[in-house]
Amino acid sequence: MKPLFEELDFRPTPIGDLILRRRRMAMLDDLIVYEVLLGNGYLMSSLFHEVEEALADLGLAAVVGDKLDVVVGGLGLGYTAVAALRDMRVAELLVVDVMQPVIEWHEKGLVPLGNVLTGDARCRLIHGDFFALAAAPEIGFDAESSGRKFHAVLLDIDHSPRNLLDERNGMFYSADGLQKLAEQLLSGGVFALWSDDPPDEDFMARLREVFAETRAEVVKFPNPLLGKDSASTVYVARNTKLAPNGPPSVAPLHVF
Repeated sequence: MKPLFEELDFRPTPIGDLILRRRRMAMLDDLIVYEVLLGNGYLMSSLFHEVEEALADLGLAAVVGDKLDVVVGGLGLGYTAVAALRDMRVAELLVVDVMQPVIEWHEKGLVPLGNVLTGDARCRLIHGDFFALAAAPEIGFDAESSGRKFHAVLLDIDHSPRNLLDERNGMFYSADGLQKLAEQLLSGGVFALWSDDPPDEDFMARLREVFAETRAEVVKFPNPLLGKDSASTVYVARNTKLAPNGPPSVAPLHVF
């Protein structure tokens, strides 16, 4: 039987110690759970991944067309990236993470979804600062193609627009920061964001300053530790409105 806790990796970083561990949860029939901690706080757990997958599903459902070029900000345990690759319209997926150890976990197979991502020719794992790249549209997310534009950008790094892992990320969530991100989207392109907080009207107002169509969707998921549902938020914003005669299979966004 596996031990209750196994520390698979430990790395000091400028914003706290980064830890990957594997945990056996006796209360859940010895379920094996992977956890990522930063400093004294939890970043993510494989026990909860429904909203990370919903981020990709909701974001890409709002995109019209085929042969999609997509960016995921934040690799984590890989759930958003793998969910995006399940959409066969995705031609290329760039996954940007500022922490090289997280990329190495996937490349070395230390986390369950690593082989899925590294084995898909459509996927590239990029070591870089998502927020710095988002603020520089003339450079953009792809070092091999400066100024490249994308059909969708899916972001899961900070806990919410208010609860940041690093205070330097705050500028991104301003209207000016969001505008620079929007400049890296193709016409009709979509920006989607995971947040662990309820819908934030102040942030929605900033989204409306930049994007033509916006919505905030609450996603509920079972929490076996609490014995009830928990909930997070997925924001979806499109930089131009969907034409009235657009494909009926694509749900229009509602302007809140």
